[in-house]
Amino acid sequence: MDKLIIKTDFTKYKEVFLEQNTKLNLISKNDEKYLFEKHIFDSLAIKIFFEKYKISSGNILDIGCGGGFPCVPIALEFPEFNITGIDSIRKKINAINEMKTALELNNLKTICGRVENLKGQKFDIITSRAVAELGKICEYALPLLKKDGFFAAYKSKKALEEIEGAKKVLAKHNAKVKDIITYNLPLEEVYERNLIIISY
Repeated sequence: MDKLIIKTDFTKYKEVFLEQNTKLNLISKNDEKYLFEKHIFDSLAIKIFFEKYKISSGNILDIGCGGGFPCVPIALEFPEFNITGIDSIRKKINAINEMKTALELNNLKTICGRVENLKGQKFDIITSRAVAELGKICEYALPLLKKDGFFAAYKSKKALEEIEGAKKVLAKHNAKVKDIITYNLPLEEVYERNLIIISY
C-alpha cells in the first residue's frame, strides 16, 4: 500500500479519548495501549482512498460511529471535510460530543438516532467501521449516497467473503465494488485490513 503520512498530532486526542474511555469502555483496556495502531491509524487509512481518487473535500456520513472511529480522527486530520457521525446509543454520542468540544472540531456534528430515519439526505462519502456485515450495512448506506459518491467500508481480511455475501444487495441498488484497498496496521504481527469502496 502507499505510505500513510499523518500530519496531525494526536497527543491531545489520545488524552481526551482515554478520559472518555475510563467512563464508558469505548475500547477494551487491553486495546488502550494500541489506540494509535489499531484505531487511529485504521481510521485514517481512508487517506489512501482520498489520495488515489483525488478527493479533497465533501460531506461524510459515518454510520454507527460508536466510540468515534473513524469520524473523530478523520475530522482532526481533514478539517476541509464536513463529517456527520450517527449512532443510536446516546452515551456514545455524548462521549463524541465531549471530544468534539475539547478538540474544537467545528467540522464534526453528531446525530443520536437510527440511520434508516435519515430521510432525504445524501452524502458524498459514507463510512462504516465495525458495525455489521457488508450486505446489511449497504442496505443502510446506499440509499443515502450521492450518485457520484463512494461508500468506504472498513473490513478485515475476510473482505472478499463479505463482498460475496453482499452481491444481492449490491445488485438491488445497482451498486458495485469499485476497489479494495488493502493495508496493514503498524503492529509487529501482520494485521491486514481492507477498505471496500462501493459506488454506483
